[in-house]
Amino acid sequence: MKKKQKKSNKKTSKFSIFLIVIDVIAIFCFALAYGPFDPFKDWLVTTAMRTATHRYFAYILYDEEIVNRVLDNNKVIEVEDDTDTSKIIFNSSPDTGVYESIYEEQILKRDEGNDVYKIVNLKGDGYKGYMAVIYDPSRIELVFSDKYGGAGEYLSTMAKDNNALVAINGSGVQHSGGNRVTGTAIKNGKVYAKGRDINKGGGLIGFTKDNVLMLTKKSAKEAIKAGMDRAVEFGPFLIVNGKESTFKGNGGWGIANRTAIGQRQDGIVLIIVIDGRSSESQGISMVDLKDLFVRYKAYNAANLDGGGSSAMYAVVKGKGKLINNPQGFGYSGERYLPNAWMVLPEKK
Repeated sequence: MKKKQKKSNKKTSKFSIFLIVIDVIAIFCFALAYGPFDPFKDWLVTTAMRTATHRYFAYILYDEEIVNRVLDNNKVIEVEDDTDTSKIIFNSSPDTGVYESIYEEQILKRDEGNDVYKIVNLKGDGYKGYMAVIYDPSRIELVFSDKYGGAGEYLSTMAKDNNALVAINGSGVQHSGGNRVTGTAIKNGKVYAKGRDINKGGGLIGFTKDNVLMLTKKSAKEAIKAGMDRAVEFGPFLIVNGKESTFKGNGGWGIANRTAIGQRQDGIVLIIVIDGRSSESQGISMVDLKDLFVRYKAYNAANLDGGGSSAMYAVVKGKGKLINNPQGFGYSGERYLPNAWMVLPEKK
């Protein structure tokens, strides 16, 4: 009888401990969500609200008034100017073998036998990713999926089909609507069918016929008249004409996977992809993303579609492959994309 009672007491004791642990976790989570811990609230709301399909995460815990207040306290204040394309002077930073910083060495010191591009590993507080340094921006084209306007294709498929040397995701993706394109796209000076409005700030991000990265809030037709040749629509703009966007709070975008593009005054193009949503790389805030471009002397820079869309393909040591680790909410691997920015072989 006593042995049975002892076993029963042990079971009761273990169950009580289990309940206490659950209670402690619940109290801790409640305190994080509703206590005086604004950083957690800011992170949760801004991260959820900048996704296309998971905004409900924010509304599970908070009402609309709180969500709107958090978004107002965490946002990007963009530079409103358009790119002054005359300020980009190509090949104005020759490689002398003497560098003012490790960052300049990473940019200017080319890989042996490759004058077109190099891949630089990036690592920071809680994130890792890659930067493609493109020395010849005339090779950068916007390539549409064979299924443009429909479900799209994997980046790796598009890249291999076009013999790309480097490729990243282009236009935004309406993930809940069958991975269709969002925003306006321009190719060869022609406006293509506009997808769902994105409301991400920014505007048109692309290149002129003279291969200058152009950021503008003009309409597509006005942008083409100003010289824009190929572009996608997204944002926010991070740097325009050397002027940095400013931020309230965490910038309003939380921490996530990111894809972004920039150009230095010497014409060198910088393409950045940061992994996120994993134990190895949580992602990067918009503030830190802007700071990365500042570190590498970008004169113009803008954020592109991120999250599960963020992907980079590159030919490394003669082999083309996806070099980052795309991660969505609850899944991993590539997402179907409507188009992609690609560094293509020289036309013969």
